[in-house]
Amino acid sequence: MKSSSVAHFPHLVLAQGNIKDALYTALHTAILDGRLHAGAKLPSSRALAEMMSISRNSVLAALERLLDEGYLITKPSSGTYVSAVIPDQLIHAQTQTPIDHLVTTQYLDVNPNLVQHLKTWQLQQASQEKRVFHVGVGCVDLFPHRLWGKLLGRAWRQSYHQLGQTHDPRGYLALRQAICNYVRSTRGLNCTTQQILIVNGTQQAIHLTAFALLQKQDQVCMDEPGYDAALAVFQSFGAKTQPILSDDEGMNIPDIIQNHAQSKLIYTTPSHHFPLGGTLSLKRRLMLLEWAAQQQKWIFEDDYNSEFRYGSRAIQALQGLDHQQRVIYSGTFSKMMFPEFRLGFMVIPEALIELFSLAKKQIDSQCSYLEQVALSLFIQEGHYARHVRKIRKACYERQQVLIHAIQTYLADILTIQVTDSGIHLLCWLNPNWTEQEFIAYCLKVDLAVQPLSRYCQTDNSQSAVLFGYAAHQPDEIWRNIQKLAEAIKVSMI
Repeated sequence: MKSSSVAHFPHLVLAQGNIKDALYTALHTAILDGRLHAGAKLPSSRALAEMMSISRNSVLAALERLLDEGYLITKPSSGTYVSAVIPDQLIHAQTQTPIDHLVTTQYLDVNPNLVQHLKTWQLQQASQEKRVFHVGVGCVDLFPHRLWGKLLGRAWRQSYHQLGQTHDPRGYLALRQAICNYVRSTRGLNCTTQQILIVNGTQQAIHLTAFALLQKQDQVCMDEPGYDAALAVFQSFGAKTQPILSDDEGMNIPDIIQNHAQSKLIYTTPSHHFPLGGTLSLKRRLMLLEWAAQQQKWIFEDDYNSEFRYGSRAIQALQGLDHQQRVIYSGTFSKMMFPEFRLGFMVIPEALIELFSLAKKQIDSQCSYLEQVALSLFIQEGHYARHVRKIRKACYERQQVLIHAIQTYLADILTIQVTDSGIHLLCWLNPNWTEQEFIAYCLKVDLAVQPLSRYCQTDNSQSAVLFGYAAHQPDEIWRNIQKLAEAIKVSMI
């Protein structure tokens, strides 16, 4: 008599909770511990349901999952069997190989322009882990999470059938149209939807620009002090960066024209100088635009902070004043939304649209589709404009509390550089203090205050520090300035 291939079926105990998940776990465990050996035949789904006193649908769901994961196989007109090769057996933990002895002899043939920034980046990690007064973070506590979740749901329901299709590397068309309309009305930009390119934040915009326009040894003029991430990107491409100081009228454009005529690109933050907070005067804006048109130079306008203006209206963006299309404009949503929201946009001169579209496609093809759809709804339905007004009001209040707290507790150490815009405050240190000394106290009380020297290519003659304030409630700002002052006072006793 032919022996049956059905093994004695082991006793299974189902854990509490969802029945189909409990049966899956019980069968999976039995296979792994050998109670159900390779090649063993399982009872039919109907028989197994009766045996376990559960519904057949729960059995079918558990078996289907085990089939999908490779633990079971089916044989036509025969039944369901335990797979001869268990998936877990194909995964072998690699023995840890000691590598300490290799590090000293290993030669790393890597980009030297990137390596030169590595040590600075490593030193910055201590403060990056702190939370309070972190520079560059907006009012994350006021972001409408529930509304955004609903919009993401709508975006998924409306567009899931479009997933897998080829999309324009410039971005979702409805979002580009919404951004175009918004920046034309709020920033005075002169652009069409065709010129809008969606990017993963300002840093990708800078990277795309360097990738598309620069060659090794090309000169780039930058604000001094200025955005350290932009400096790192340009230098990683082998560009020679020229630091340009600022005065009461902003970036010293006459210096660029007279002494840096060979520069190919001018990178600037004209609406709110980073990190000093000044504004490029209208006279110098027009001077820069005229020179760039005559000499065929490119201007990168980093308008990272234009919506955070509290006391006066911003001067029209450089791009809106540009009649010769020499300005590459960059805007971001991460400051107004939250840092992890990696969507921004560029306004590209018409002559560069195809080049930048190709560069975007080669770097990462396109930005996250679902978030683009949700953001387009957020802007089109007026939620973004309302959010901007709410954030402006809150940021101004938080800025004023920080100013008052510093004047109350740290006036003998810090002198505030007052500005009516931005999400950080620059404070000059008393001559008796160094940045390193002050930052050391900040780290002791878990504050992420940044030294001005971090953003300098040259040695700054006067020490200063930056406090980011937008992400904190007024009482938190006051409490932490008081805590810092007490820590300094105790050490002085």
